[in-house]
Amino acid sequence: MIIAELTAFHVRIPLRRPIRHASHTRTENDTLVVRCRLSTGEVGWGEGLPRPYVTGESIDDCLAILRQTDFCSQLDARLPALQTAVEVLKNLRLETDGAGRRDCFGNSVRAAVELSVLDAVARFEGVPLSRVTEVAGETAIQQSRDRVQYSTAIMSVKPLKRRMQALAYRLYGFRHCKLKVGAEGIDDTAVVRDARRWMGQGTDLRIDANEAWRCEELEAKLTPLIPFHISSVEQPVPHSDVEGLAKCRERLDVPIMLDESLCSPADGQRAIDDGTCDLFNIRLSKCGGFLNSLRLAAMARRAGLGYQLGCLVGETGILSAAGRHFATSVADIRWVEGSFDRYLVQDALTEEDLTFGRAGNAPALAGPGLGVRVLTSRVRSIARREIPLIG
Repeated sequence: MIIAELTAFHVRIPLRRPIRHASHTRTENDTLVVRCRLSTGEVGWGEGLPRPYVTGESIDDCLAILRQTDFCSQLDARLPALQTAVEVLKNLRLETDGAGRRDCFGNSVRAAVELSVLDAVARFEGVPLSRVTEVAGETAIQQSRDRVQYSTAIMSVKPLKRRMQALAYRLYGFRHCKLKVGAEGIDDTAVVRDARRWMGQGTDLRIDANEAWRCEELEAKLTPLIPFHISSVEQPVPHSDVEGLAKCRERLDVPIMLDESLCSPADGQRAIDDGTCDLFNIRLSKCGGFLNSLRLAAMARRAGLGYQLGCLVGETGILSAAGRHFATSVADIRWVEGSFDRYLVQDALTEEDLTFGRAGNAPALAGPGLGVRVLTSRVRSIARREIPLIG
C-alpha cells in the first residue's frame, strides 16, 4: 500500500455571520483541504486554516509551501500500518523559505497533509482516527470516552445580543463558556458581569483577550473581572510580550492560557521553561496536526499544566471530526471547543452534520478514519485552486 495521489485544494468558505474579536474580524475562510488516495483505493481528507496573525501563514504562503516541498520522495514509503504512517509523518519536512519566521510557519499545511494520510491509512486498517493517540506512543494521556461536551462562546459586542446569547446558552444547557474581551470601545466588566448574571453562577466562564493588552496593564485590566469568578484568561498580551507573563503570574489570581504563543512543541517547551502560563490552548491546525497536538498535551501534563482543545473559527466537518477524535481519546482536557458546523459554516463539506447537541454534547465517531464522508464533488465545485502533489 502506497500513496497513489495527494491533491491540495484552496476553498473559500463563507461564514453565516461575521465573527469579531480584539485582533480580527472574519466573514470567510481561505481553507486548505488535502485529499489522499491510497493504491488500495481508500481516500482520506485533511484540513488546515492559515492565520497570518497566529502562525504567519496566508493561503498563498501555504500554496507556495506545497509547490516547494517534495512530497513524492518523503511519502513514497509503503504504509502497511498506522504505526508506519505515524513515523513517516513525524519526519515530514516542509520547504517553507521561512527565514526569520517562527517554527510554526507552515503548520496549517502540515496539519492538512498529515490528517489526510492518517485518515486514509486508518480507513485501510478499519480503525477510527482516535487510535492514533495509542499508536503515537502517548499512552500517558490516552483515555477513551464515548462522548464529549463542548464549550460555547459569546462574541457579540452588542449588549442586548450578548445577554440574549447568554440566556439562550443557559437554557440549552451549556456548562462552559468563553467570552471575548479586549475589543476597543467595549466595557469588559459589563461583558463578564452580563454573562455571569444571565448564564448563572454554576457556569464555568473564561475570557479570551486575543493579545489586546500589555503586561504593565494586565493587573488593572483583570482586577475588575476576578469577582465574577473567571476560570482563566487566554492570550492576554501579544506574542512579543509573552515573556513578561512570568512575572505577571505572581501577582494574578487567575490562570493564564497561551494561544497565539503556543503553536509548536518548541513554544510549549519555552512556556514551561519560562513559566509564562498555566494552560495550553491546543488547536489541531495551528499546532501542526494531530501528532504535534498530542505532543503538546503530553508536555503540558508532564509539567503539571492544564490544556484545552481549541478550534479555529469556521472549521469544516473535516477538522471538526479530527477534533472529536482527539477529544475522545486524550485525557484531562479542561475545555473542548469546536463542532460549531451548521451554526457558522455556510458550505458544509461533509455528508454528516457534526454540530454538537443540547448542552454541547456529541458522541464519539466510531467509523474508520475520520468517520465521516467528505463530498468530493462539493470540494471541487467551490475550489479556487487545485494542486496535484503526488500522482
